Amino acid sequence: MIPDQRPDPRAGKSVAAMGLAALGVVFGDIGTSPLYTLKTVLDVTGGSSQHTVLGVLSLLVWTLIIVTSIKYVSFAMRIDNDGEGGILALMSLLGIKRQHRPFIIAIGLAGAALIYGDGAITPAISVLSALEGLQIAAPHLHDFILPLTVVILIALFAAQPLGTAKIGRAFGPVMLIWFVSIAVLGLAGLMRHPGVLVALSPTYAASFLVHGGWVSFLVLGAVFLCVTGAEALYADMGHFGAGPIRIAWSAVVFPSLILNYAGQAALVASGTPTKDNIFYQLCPSQLLMPFIVLATLATIIASQSIISGAFSMTKQAINLGWLPRLKITQTSKEGAGQIYVGTVNWILMAATIGLALAFKKSDNLASAYGIAVSATMLMTTFLLFIAMREVWGWSLAAAGAVAGCFFIVDASFFLANMTKIADGGYVPIALAALVYGVMQLWHRGMTALAARTTAASIPVSDFCADLQRNNIIRVPGTAIFLTRSRTATPPIIVWYVRAMRSLHAQIVAISIVMESRPYVSSAERVAIEELGPGFWRVTAHYGFMQRPNMTGLTKAIHDKDPRIDISDVVYYIGTETVVPSKDRKTAMPRWQEAIFAAMERNAAHLGDFLQLPPEQVIEIGRQIPI
Repeated sequence: MIPDQRPDPRAGKSVAAMGLAALGVVFGDIGTSPLYTLKTVLDVTGGSSQHTVLGVLSLLVWTLIIVTSIKYVSFAMRIDNDGEGGILALMSLLGIKRQHRPFIIAIGLAGAALIYGDGAITPAISVLSALEGLQIAAPHLHDFILPLTVVILIALFAAQPLGTAKIGRAFGPVMLIWFVSIAVLGLAGLMRHPGVLVALSPTYAASFLVHGGWVSFLVLGAVFLCVTGAEALYADMGHFGAGPIRIAWSAVVFPSLILNYAGQAALVASGTPTKDNIFYQLCPSQLLMPFIVLATLATIIASQSIISGAFSMTKQAINLGWLPRLKITQTSKEGAGQIYVGTVNWILMAATIGLALAFKKSDNLASAYGIAVSATMLMTTFLLFIAMREVWGWSLAAAGAVAGCFFIVDASFFLANMTKIADGGYVPIALAALVYGVMQLWHRGMTALAARTTAASIPVSDFCADLQRNNIIRVPGTAIFLTRSRTATPPIIVWYVRAMRSLHAQIVAISIVMESRPYVSSAERVAIEELGPGFWRVTAHYGFMQRPNMTGLTKAIHDKDPRIDISDVVYYIGTETVVPSKDRKTAMPRWQEAIFAAMERNAAHLGDFLQLPPEQVIEIGRQIPI
């Protein structure tokens, strides 16, 4: 059941229980980054001297503090759109404050598109890095790492239609075991060379950056891998609430990450070779195979979180009018977030497996990783600056000072990551550009379609007069017409009358409006206007986290105006076929028009999207030039 208002994520649950659940959903990506981050950083530096190890560890620690603890946990999570977070929710919130802000919309959509690019890489690099521990535990299994990675990825994506409601309950405890394990292993490694703890001072990071030259700049692109999951803290805020996420981060995740990175650095400082995966060298040989299994489970959970996030973001983008209608399946009655979007799932699977096969090793994939996330973080910082001014009412100086610090950090990481373009960084950029292009083209096409439809409408008074003049027969029953028009007579009603020479005794024209806030309560849902005898216009409001249900909406209409009879209802929807316009001055370019028409033809059926009862639906086909 889709909630009428934002559900309280903590209802009936303790903060500790919610924090445990958050471990399994929010922190999978950032929690598995120790598998590959330090190894990648040291590969970039080309050495493991004492100065390098301390500088790198200090950079990792203070990147986690500044980007995650300060920017996201302390600042971003205080700005929400009716409890929801993430770049699309933030974009929508700022859109509420002022209308017609194309630059804000462009930034929000670009950030969302980049997250799709990141979503294709995360499962591949996570699972590969976990299984690469087999090279240490059983070197003869080296040739099986890539095939086993592909098998696990196929199984992961193939299981998505089943939903994650049941297995998801185990995510939190598994990730708790994971964080405790990496903390213990890190502590054990730290005992070999506790002197690396001096790197907790930011002076070591500053010294490394100042004296490292060009290499220190390149290193930032690899250091950034330690916070690639930080955006998820903000995006998943609506599922758990800010409190449980903050507690889980501060009490479990952050200390575990610091201990593990310090333990790995201690190993390197004590002379351990860095050729193999440093992370797995923390583990005693007799426990290595069980730990590889635990690491694989953790990376699967991290991948699941990314996939579920892509489904949720797709739903938001569809409701906000930036993506074509796609079939959305509710996989559980336990919550609105438990959904499955088949098209997104299979495209992500193809991209993820293709990346795994193309790059073959996690070290190679690390070159392609980080660009999308760093760009998204940079865009989030810009939106946070505007939110500080407009939502919090901060002065230009105060907002500029705080956001400026974030901008310097984010821009440094972004520019460092841009050096990876030729080594695979073009992959997430290309994927993001494709998604962004689809969003813009779909929105432009729908705008043109709405304009053409509105131009064909006639005033309500003229339509009612025509009914009387032409002696149109009124037959028993109620006809509900779905329409975009909210002013004049909906064209679909005019076309129906012309074709059938009759009309039902009661007519209800329903327009669905998706608001820029995540939830609209049932009390605000329906606005009814009587246009003439037996003729009503209904505007139904939904939030971008909600999905319209026509049966429930029809009942809500009757409850608000009992004169509207819903005992004998037929729903009429228009099936539009886009055709080329003869007026080339106002039409879309031919190639855009062709792509939009193809998307419109292949979009999910409107009746399915609105959850209409099939036995009560009649479609009216028509051609519309744009």
